[in-house]
Amino acid sequence: MVTMPLLRTRIDLDAIAHNVRLLKEVAGQARLMCVVKADAYGHGVDRVAPVMVKAGADLLGVATLSEAVYLRALGVDVPIVAWMWSPDQDLTDALASGVEIGVPSPAHARALVEAGVPAKACIKVETGMHRSGVDEDAWEETFTLLRDAGHIEVTGLMSHLACADTPSDRFNDTQADNFRRAIELARELGLECPVNHLAASPATLERPDLHFDQVRPGVACYGLEPVEGLEHGLKPAMTWAATVINIKRVEPGDATCYSLTWTADKPGYLATIPCGYADGLPRSFQGALQVGVGGKLYPQVGRVCMDQIMIDLGENPFGVAAGDEAILFGEGGMSATQLADAAGTINYEIVSRPTGRTVRTYEGGVDLEG
Repeated sequence: MVTMPLLRTRIDLDAIAHNVRLLKEVAGQARLMCVVKADAYGHGVDRVAPVMVKAGADLLGVATLSEAVYLRALGVDVPIVAWMWSPDQDLTDALASGVEIGVPSPAHARALVEAGVPAKACIKVETGMHRSGVDEDAWEETFTLLRDAGHIEVTGLMSHLACADTPSDRFNDTQADNFRRAIELARELGLECPVNHLAASPATLERPDLHFDQVRPGVACYGLEPVEGLEHGLKPAMTWAATVINIKRVEPGDATCYSLTWTADKPGYLATIPCGYADGLPRSFQGALQVGVGGKLYPQVGRVCMDQIMIDLGENPFGVAAGDEAILFGEGGMSATQLADAAGTINYEIVSRPTGRTVRTYEGGVDLEG
């Protein structure tokens, strides 16, 4: 007998394909890089990456070199870019896999040159975010160093926008102007820089003037709206679901969970949901979560425990029973964005949360895989 996991994330591959096609259309003449770092934002890169390529992604982006090498081992043959590494890191596997390397400092540039292996590089320049990138006073040094290294092909420049989720913020324009100056200097120094990119999900959807030669959406690929209050026709791909394992009667004055932080004020029922902080549901989310069962939302009450939470069914008018499916977020419950808003975070974090004993299951994508 096949038993459904008590705690599972359902990933809709057709939704991911829809989102990639939409982004490909929005990108216009720019190349589309789909970002699949952090195990495809918790969606499972081994299943998601092939679907994205089939749906129109021109290349894939990751943070770390190990993520890039893993993609190659999966058989992904489109270009892959990785931009987070240490200058003292061994580059052998990444370079042997043909990974395009991001260069965020002069020290990284020197390490890449000293590796002595033919490589493609994208220079990450500082434009105002002050997190990672070659500072302006080192632009010329870095551009010249990589230009003069006969074994390195500089594909272009990249940078990150600090305020992209507010598309009208004037700082986006300030950063874009800085980015254009960096491209101009690089070309004056003899670098062709044919592929330059600045736009992640928000700017891809809302700032076509900042598309440059390539866009690199991440969260939008998974159907999450990157700009508050807007709707771009994206389809969320992840649902976090569990199985109700127990129903418990409570009377007025009865309390539940550690420290008895919630007390019933009338007769009713509680349901036990097998998900806790060991599975990625933070203890701090107490009181923010509403769990969907049968299309109705029920408040989570009491402490978030290591393995379980309780939800308040009231008098249980809809007959919730052990064995029913409970939606922590996704179709049939709160959306990832609604939960993020309630918990004081962002939807990017919410879809990255399911871990621990959560088992991924997939649906759709049959005509896209392989």
